[in-house]
Amino acid sequence: MAGLALSGMATAQTSDLVSKTALRVCADPANYPMSAQDGTGFENKLADLIADRLGVPVQYTWYPMATGFVRNTLRANRCDIVMGYAQGHELVLNTNHYYTSSYTLVVPADGPLSGVTTLSDPALRDKVIGIIAGSPPATHMARNGLMLKARAYNLVVDRRHESPAIDMLDDLAADTTDAAILWGPLAGPLVKQQYPGLKVIPLTQETLPPRLFFRITMGVRQGEKVWQRKLNSLIRRNQSEINALLDTAGVPLLNDMGTDMLDPSK
Repeated sequence: MAGLALSGMATAQTSDLVSKTALRVCADPANYPMSAQDGTGFENKLADLIADRLGVPVQYTWYPMATGFVRNTLRANRCDIVMGYAQGHELVLNTNHYYTSSYTLVVPADGPLSGVTTLSDPALRDKVIGIIAGSPPATHMARNGLMLKARAYNLVVDRRHESPAIDMLDDLAADTTDAAILWGPLAGPLVKQQYPGLKVIPLTQETLPPRLFFRITMGVRQGEKVWQRKLNSLIRRNQSEINALLDTAGVPLLNDMGTDMLDPSK
């Protein structure tokens, strides 16, 4: 009984850390099109939606999404939620996922690679393909003999000073490379807004590991079960509006198994 009482006290104390007067968001100030200090990212708009449903304003703690992000924001009690976090990550307590997306192949829309749907397609042989170093698709590229001419871009950077995604798409638009492989929630919105000559192809047909699709959640502090359940309820009740927001931004939305595109209207 004493152990149960102590456990209950610890839970109450942890839950009390969540602000009742603002939605305190931990975010990267320069991770556009996801988050941006000027509020234009789709995760900013999602935060606005959640805050509106809670009846409180949004308050940001800005910190580069790199080593130490969770330690210096969420765990330091400077904020209470990270808007986009891959399901199953041990640094945070995940809510239910609110969308599923995948890595994508980006190619010229009217070029010879516009019909490619898998990384094993012979049409990709001898092509210069941009890839974020150390990302899951690199393993698939190596398996299919595509690394010899690959152009690597940095994975962990301070996006206030360097933007690998935009560098990759700029190179593709300038014909410096033939294709690019990029996380869909980055590729889709950027191409929709800035690169009308490019096409984004979700890689939904890869059957070998590592998987290229991920379910995205909101991350909260470990132990914040009350807050997690409140957010789960908000996600469930507002899923259609969340889908519409992400679709408008250009995020490729997939079914839960990452095998097919999702119809946001359903």
